[in-house]
Amino acid sequence: MLLADRTVVVSGVGAGLGHQVAAAVVRDGGNAVLGARTADNLAKSAAAIDPEGAHTAHLATDITDEAQCEALAALALERFGRLDAVVHVAAWDSHFGGLQDADFATWQGVLDVNLLGTLRMTRACVPALKRRGGSVVFIGTQSAVAAPTQVRQAAYAASKGALTSAMYSLARELGPYRIRVNSVLPGWMWGPPVQAYVRFTADAEGVPEPEVLARLTDRMALPDLATDGDVAQAAAFLASDGARAITGQSLLVNAGELMR
Repeated sequence: MLLADRTVVVSGVGAGLGHQVAAAVVRDGGNAVLGARTADNLAKSAAAIDPEGAHTAHLATDITDEAQCEALAALALERFGRLDAVVHVAAWDSHFGGLQDADFATWQGVLDVNLLGTLRMTRACVPALKRRGGSVVFIGTQSAVAAPTQVRQAAYAASKGALTSAMYSLARELGPYRIRVNSVLPGWMWGPPVQAYVRFTADAEGVPEPEVLARLTDRMALPDLATDGDVAQAAAFLASDGARAITGQSLLVNAGELMR
C-alpha cells in the first residue's frame, strides 16, 4: 500500500492515463482528487474507480485558470484534510506538425496548457504540500529527448521538454520543504491514443494491426509496449514515500526503446 492514507491530486483524468493514475492511487491505499475540464468524464472515472465514493473527489478544472487550480487543491483539503502529492497528466497532445508548418498561436496554446498550466496547478498545491512535505510528479514524454520518426509533434515535445527543465529548478526551490519534484517520461504507451494510431495506420495502409504494432515493439528491449497502467504505477511510486530520496529525476517508462 504505497499511498496508504495519502491524498493525491491528479489532473487530466479522462479515459486513458489520468484514469489509470487515479485508479493506482486508490488501489495503493490513497485518496484521489480528480481534475479535468469535463465534469461528466470525471464522474464516470470516479465511479469506476471508487463506486462508494469514499476515496475520491472530483472537480471540473481547466489548468489554464489559476482560480480553478486553487479550487482543486482546496477540495483535497476540504474532503480529506491533507494533500501529499500532485500528478500532472493534463496535456494538449493532439497538435501535430513541425517548425516549417508551425502555427505559433497554436504553439502558444500548447505551451500555456502543458508548461504554464502544469506550473499553475503545482503552485496551487504548494502551500498544502509545505505542511508535511510531499511530491510533484510531471508526466512528460520521451519525445522531448528523442524525436520519434513515426509522428511529428514539435510543439508538444518542446512544451514537455521545457517542463522537464523546469523540474530541476523546482526540485531545488521546493526541496527545503521536503517537496520532491520528478518526471515520468513515457515512450509509446498502449492506451487509447496509441491504439487509435495503430488502427488508423493499419486501415490507411491496408495491413493487419499486429504488423503496425510490431514496427513499434521491434525497437524495444522488451517485447511489449508499456501500458497506461505501467506509467501510472511509476507515477504512484514517485508520489509515495518509497521515493523519499528521489528528486530532480526523469524516469523513462518505454520498454527499453531509449536507454540513458
